Amino acid sequence: MNPRTDLELVHLVKRYGDAVAVAGIDLKIAAGSYCCLLGPSGCGKTSTLRMIAGHELASEGDIVLGGRNITNLPASERGTAMMFQSYALFPHLSALDNVAFSLKMRGVDKAARQKKAADLLERVSLGHLAHRKPAELSGGQQQRVALARALITEPKVLLLDEPLSALDPFLRIKMRAELKGWQTSLGMTFIHVTHSQEEAMALADQVVVMSQGRIEQDGSPHSVFNAPRSEFVARFMGGHNVIPSSRGLVAVRADKTRLSRDPLPAGDTVLPATVRATEYQGTYVLLTLHSAAVDEFNVVLPEAAFEAQPWQPGDSACAHWDAADMHPLAA
Repeated sequence: MNPRTDLELVHLVKRYGDAVAVAGIDLKIAAGSYCCLLGPSGCGKTSTLRMIAGHELASEGDIVLGGRNITNLPASERGTAMMFQSYALFPHLSALDNVAFSLKMRGVDKAARQKKAADLLERVSLGHLAHRKPAELSGGQQQRVALARALITEPKVLLLDEPLSALDPFLRIKMRAELKGWQTSLGMTFIHVTHSQEEAMALADQVVVMSQGRIEQDGSPHSVFNAPRSEFVARFMGGHNVIPSSRGLVAVRADKTRLSRDPLPAGDTVLPATVRATEYQGTYVLLTLHSAAVDEFNVVLPEAAFEAQPWQPGDSACAHWDAADMHPLAA
């Protein structure tokens, strides 16, 4: 990994009038890594991406790429390229000419730019469709054209704005694998904005969870999922129940929570409850429960365990877990 092309955001702020979209974030992204900015709509992730790209000016703070302050440079001089959610392909141009377009704007001669564009289309397995217009390509093929177009300027950082959101679930999974494969083979930094926890977990080396313009947690997918720092992260990442205990709020994974039909001694690892709903998910069954302490929480049971002793809405249950599986949350 080349430390000279690390990306660093230093107290980065974005205001739109009186509204603060990004509230003074600090973030380091290592060169050659896959980073996902994750959070709900309005959390500041897209504004952050657009400031890195140069499509929005920072209100305060600095953007440093490879030791060079790029905060106020035009987009074309930053060493970044952006792949838009809509792909933004020119409908009247062929795939080849779409990919070559930015080199045309830079004055590169036709033969040289078309050769480079053709090489990139081959790299994304679209060489045989080089002369088709965007309307003649599938959604996944259009995405690959957009990727090739972004790569033709040889950026140090590729920025992706929800690139999979318009795809159907099957194609989304396929393209997820392709994106990760391309990032690995290129050895380039990818910064990918998404609201999908599953997408971030599948792709990222580094997950940055954002809320209300701030970074709630930054770390590996494993650490963010297994050790959420706050109630927001625990709830947003999913798979956890947030439970009050004598030591404050704790997170307990739904798949680490067990159910007993017999009452158990009261304590921080036991929660008397009532089954509210059951939902078959194939390999497991998701149970939604209600208790006096927590209005709604979930338990995940393997399909075989549920079938051996089925639960029905209205059944009384005692949810319980091991103390080692409780994770304290910041106040």
